[in-house]
Amino acid sequence: MRVIADLHIHGRYSRATSQSMCIEEIARFAKIKGLNLVGTGDFTHPKWLKELQETLTQDADSGLYRVASDPESSVYFMITTEVNTIFTFEGEVKKIHHVILTPSIETAIQINERLAKYGDLTADGRPTLDMSAPQLVEEVMEVSSENMVFPAHAWTPWFSIFGAFSGFDNVEDCYQDMTKHIHALETGLSSDPPMNWRLSKLDKFTLVSNSDSHSYWPWRMGREANVFELKKISYKEVLDAIRTKDKTQFKFTIETDPAYGKYHWTGHRNCHVSLSPKEAIKLGNICPVCRKKLTKGVEQRVEELADRPEGFVPENAIGYMHLLPLSEIIATALGVDSPSTQQVWNIYNRLVEKFGDEYTVLIDAPKQALNEVAGQRIAEAIIRVREGKIKVKPGYDGVYGQPIIFEEENIDTKLSKGKVQQLNLTDFM
Repeated sequence: MRVIADLHIHGRYSRATSQSMCIEEIARFAKIKGLNLVGTGDFTHPKWLKELQETLTQDADSGLYRVASDPESSVYFMITTEVNTIFTFEGEVKKIHHVILTPSIETAIQINERLAKYGDLTADGRPTLDMSAPQLVEEVMEVSSENMVFPAHAWTPWFSIFGAFSGFDNVEDCYQDMTKHIHALETGLSSDPPMNWRLSKLDKFTLVSNSDSHSYWPWRMGREANVFELKKISYKEVLDAIRTKDKTQFKFTIETDPAYGKYHWTGHRNCHVSLSPKEAIKLGNICPVCRKKLTKGVEQRVEELADRPEGFVPENAIGYMHLLPLSEIIATALGVDSPSTQQVWNIYNRLVEKFGDEYTVLIDAPKQALNEVAGQRIAEAIIRVREGKIKVKPGYDGVYGQPIIFEEENIDTKLSKGKVQQLNLTDFM
């Protein structure tokens, strides 16, 4: 059975999250996307946990959950959350985000009882805890050996294990004697498997990809995901596939091009400065406009820690596929600013209605069939994304990257509509 899972999202009690982010809407759009397993997110928040108890029912066979009002739904839920730990290591303050997976609402309640000692769980769906990373893992694993903890968005500049501002250089420094319980790392939008493969010390960890979505819209939820081939869908089967890094079960991850992520290149958003690692290093990581420190991008941070050349592939590495959300592809092909416009939705809905869900459109649908539904230009755009024949202007300092699908047209549609041009090193030479 093919399982496409997005295990890291947020509910409506997290900051900067859609207030319409409820279980029913998440399930509805997960089905449209093609996800059949979604993390609940935020089980640490009392109000969200109460909603989970009221709206979900546990499936006896899989151990996973379904929407109580639709027990035959094809969308399953896993009980998950993200937490932020703040602690001091060797005189430096560390701020690290972690994802927690747990087999049931009952075990989630037990985890909450322990974590409540370290912070206010009601303050945010992703609580901030005054405890170290090893303490977190120890508390969670003492509740149940079936729990899993892994570092969230491992490379983003803030709040990540390898973050440029408050992270570590090694997994072992972060989790210390609890590293034995860490089996996976989340790549995040601004990195992908090839970037992580450049560090030999990460070979023993399984690379997972999730959206960290704050809304149910299909250009957010499921933009990154994990594809499994399992005998049956169950909590245990999914965790075993991650823990064992078994390529027969864990087939590949769905990744956006890392340049699409908001922190891929080094830069300064306020000054519209975007720099490659080499350019940033030449400037001493100082903004050439305001002379303040630049936000170091993920690509530069990977370069600092890498001990392998670009293109290295470890033995038995789990595969990956670069995709972009279908709505983004349509919007870019049409030259419109937002994937939420009615023009985009009309084409999106026709494609999903014809092929069943978004992933089928992106991965499997034949070009001629796409052409018949959406026209030649949209069909060509989807195929180019599928085959990796596009470019992306890198994101930086909180600014998403910009897909360039029809490079031969030499038109940057978004910049042509009055948006400020990004500056690079050549603009200051």
